[in-house]
Amino acid sequence: MADLILRPELGFTELGLIDIDPEALGVANRLAERMIDVRKAPIRVSPSTDRREVLPESDVVVTTIAVGGRRAWEADVLIPRRFGVYQPVGDTVMPGGVSRALRAVPAMVEIAHDVEGLCPKAWFFNYSNPMTAICRAVRTETGAKVVGLCHGTFHSEGYLAQLAGGSRDEATSLAVGLNHLTWILDLRLRGREALSIAYGHRGSTNPFSWSLYEAYGAFPTPGDRHVTEFFPERFPRGQYYGKTLGVDAFSFEETIRSGDRAYAEMRDQALGTQPLDERVFQRAPGEHEQLMDILAAVEQDERRVFYANLPNHGAVPNLPYEAVLELPVIAAGRGLLQLCVDRVPDSIAALLTRRIAAQELTVRAALEGSRRLVVEALLADGAVQDPETAEKLCDALLEAHRAHLPQFWHCVDDA
Repeated sequence: MADLILRPELGFTELGLIDIDPEALGVANRLAERMIDVRKAPIRVSPSTDRREVLPESDVVVTTIAVGGRRAWEADVLIPRRFGVYQPVGDTVMPGGVSRALRAVPAMVEIAHDVEGLCPKAWFFNYSNPMTAICRAVRTETGAKVVGLCHGTFHSEGYLAQLAGGSRDEATSLAVGLNHLTWILDLRLRGREALSIAYGHRGSTNPFSWSLYEAYGAFPTPGDRHVTEFFPERFPRGQYYGKTLGVDAFSFEETIRSGDRAYAEMRDQALGTQPLDERVFQRAPGEHEQLMDILAAVEQDERRVFYANLPNHGAVPNLPYEAVLELPVIAAGRGLLQLCVDRVPDSIAALLTRRIAAQELTVRAALEGSRRLVVEALLADGAVQDPETAEKLCDALLEAHRAHLPQFWHCVDDA
């Protein structure tokens, strides 16, 4: 809402808000209306619990869903702890990411079918996690050309530029990988190589990511909180430099509490029991994942470079052709065009290919409602290595999320 208000030159005059939860929809709607009133913006808000009422003739569709909300997210992370698996995030890979995909993939495919049928010419952007699994499923099962956006690589450019003595605006990079494991292969500051300079000023943050830079010559974004989850075998029982992942290193419980507090504050502002916090209009660079900048660049054929999650389609020859990668794209009048990255180092390609295979299993499990494939996805992920443990963890997660997994419970599966 703030982005629409702050970029009137883009000409968006109507925002459709959709949520299947009437209470959450009411909070978002009332908060949006208050923001419009404060800035006297010429924008109309159309709320609905039925997306089919809002989608026709839409120009841009943005999805930011989390099936089951934070309570389901808690189960994704806390249930695996009973099996000795510790996750700092649990929304992309490891058992939490697999579990989240089982709920999110079918819901997003249904949304994509409606986008394809009701507004086939609309731009379709997804922020929801697990990003790679969702975008792969939508591209596989529908004709909707979904684009995945995440601020991780963009923010890491700024982090590295600052270490190297510059600013984000002075930096350029070349990076490719999977969402939350995107490797910055080259970083330039005012045209000069800067990744090695940033390494020399790295300090004590992101020690694991910097150890990977030492081994592979590229920096994995967006830093340790996410990157560690792609290497669970290196952190048995979550042990991370004298701390435990998700507990006293990147506390998961604090992430949940922070989210609950933020929603409560938004609800109070929406209901008028608190004044509107106008800091919402003070947008930090990249906070909006550059959506408005991308739309403007396409509209005006600016040919600027951004990072997006799209099918590889040969941009990186030594990675699977259909895999959804986070890679540089040019925003031009013809749309978002992948840049050819040439080959990534074979050692990095091997790490990514293993992860791509595991996520393919996850997507199939979610679409087919197959318990057997869930177990295989958990084993391929690597956080669980014992088949018996994988089966028990699978059953615990499926039972906890029964209400959100009709594809697993509508009939007798191959259990």
